[in-house]
Amino acid sequence: MSDSTMQESETKGVSRRSFITGTGSLLGAAAIVGHAPRAWAGVRAAAAPIGSGAHVPALVIGTGYGGSVAALRLAEAGVDVHMVEMGMAWDTPGADGKIFANTTRPDDRSFWLRTRTKQPLSNFLGFPLDKNVNCRTGILDAEEFGGITVYQGRGVGGGSLVNGGMAVTPRRENFGAILPTVNAAEMYATYYPRANSGLGVGTIDPAWFDSAACYQYARVGRKHAQRSGFPFLFVPAVYDWDYMKQEAAGTVPRSALDGEILYGNNHGKKSLQKTYIERIRATGRVTISPLHKVTTVTPAPGGGYTVLIDQLNTGGQTTVTKTVTADKVFFAAGSVGTSKLLVGLKATGALPLLNDEIGRGWGDNGNVMCGRANHLWDPTGKVQSSIPTGGIDNWDAGGAFAEIAPLPTGIETWASFYLSITKNPHRARFTWNAAAGKAELDWQTAWKQPSIDAAKTIFDKINRKEGTIYRTDLFGTYKIWGDHLTYHPLGGAVLDKATDNHGRLHGYSGLYVIDGALIPGNTSVNPFVTITALAERNIERIIATDL
Repeated sequence: MSDSTMQESETKGVSRRSFITGTGSLLGAAAIVGHAPRAWAGVRAAAAPIGSGAHVPALVIGTGYGGSVAALRLAEAGVDVHMVEMGMAWDTPGADGKIFANTTRPDDRSFWLRTRTKQPLSNFLGFPLDKNVNCRTGILDAEEFGGITVYQGRGVGGGSLVNGGMAVTPRRENFGAILPTVNAAEMYATYYPRANSGLGVGTIDPAWFDSAACYQYARVGRKHAQRSGFPFLFVPAVYDWDYMKQEAAGTVPRSALDGEILYGNNHGKKSLQKTYIERIRATGRVTISPLHKVTTVTPAPGGGYTVLIDQLNTGGQTTVTKTVTADKVFFAAGSVGTSKLLVGLKATGALPLLNDEIGRGWGDNGNVMCGRANHLWDPTGKVQSSIPTGGIDNWDAGGAFAEIAPLPTGIETWASFYLSITKNPHRARFTWNAAAGKAELDWQTAWKQPSIDAAKTIFDKINRKEGTIYRTDLFGTYKIWGDHLTYHPLGGAVLDKATDNHGRLHGYSGLYVIDGALIPGNTSVNPFVTITALAERNIERIIATDL
């Protein structure tokens, strides 16, 4: 992974027009939403990637939240583990000396196998935001289906590399609607605390929040919410708050205050690379093969499973196909990755005994975005932290929880921006298109209307109270709502339906799902703490009973 060209940075000067074009990355970062002050230098790829003919006791497909929990706990229990990751290792600085690209200047590191960026916000101040880039195995995948674009992290650390770091535990009274077959008392007494500890979750110092220039935008959002009768909540995050204070003081390199988030964060954010994966490395029992993609899993004649894996180059082409065997296989490729793989394995006869729940129950966590145009007396600040830390709760009355998200453009915009998580009843299904040889999703854009209606219960009221209007320049011409995407894909192999109540796939001993595919479509808040906590619960039972 030392190919300097694959992580080459754009270093040209920035004109006003190119600067504004670049802000699309910052705008998207606002919505996607180890304490050492340094870029991550943790677990590297295996000295040699997994070889054809290898046998492993446990193979984990994916290195995101669920996969990292599984690998760590298995290793601590004495099991040798190999992790397979489709994306890159992200452990080698590019020509600019940084591992991750700056959000204002997308380059080869930024997008997964695209020749043109696909910014979550398509326009700003009348300018289109997307730009041409070289096609590489970059960090952010904008995967397009018929009715929705799903943003996903690609690399060792999965979605933790590119999300906004908002680490929210759902209110306990909402948990029954999220995972009805899971014991809530155990989750809140044991597994949520374990997940929050393992992820390094912390809450901003409220006194510093009240004075920090970089959170002026959030204070404006708080004021508007409270004046309209909505509760404002401080939201925990996986950021080193001491480091952010040093950023504001100018004593360390800027990270969140340089808008870094959408294409990775070089310093203060505690992604999985600095938490679970660093602990994985310390066990000495786990190896990781980046740029490896699992294509087939079938029962092996002598027991266990035969797994076919394509090794990729940084252009996305297969350089070699490997055959390995594994006693146990953990599917942790993310909601979309796991669902697509399992649907294909069932349809093509590789795993025909998987039940008909495979591919069902997929949802977008009710994601919808919008912006508001404030008055001149409510500036939101030129320097905005890319880490959201506040939210508006109207879940009980209107079915919406809204992040107060940044627009860190480097210029004053007088704009408030939000990513809402809403009660949306619609669920999609992955099916196999044999002619095309791929899985497809039947989501319909019109299904976003309940999310828009729920978000309007907050923002219509705020606009009436403040005498403000919605922004119409962010998602296309005269378009108010960002209803075309999700950052929080969930479901597709739902717990206690496609699997048993601890993630064991029906029909096959030794096959497990341990990621967001288990959660049926909605968590009422940002989902990664729940994904982590559920994985902690499930792997504890699997280790106790299945090894």
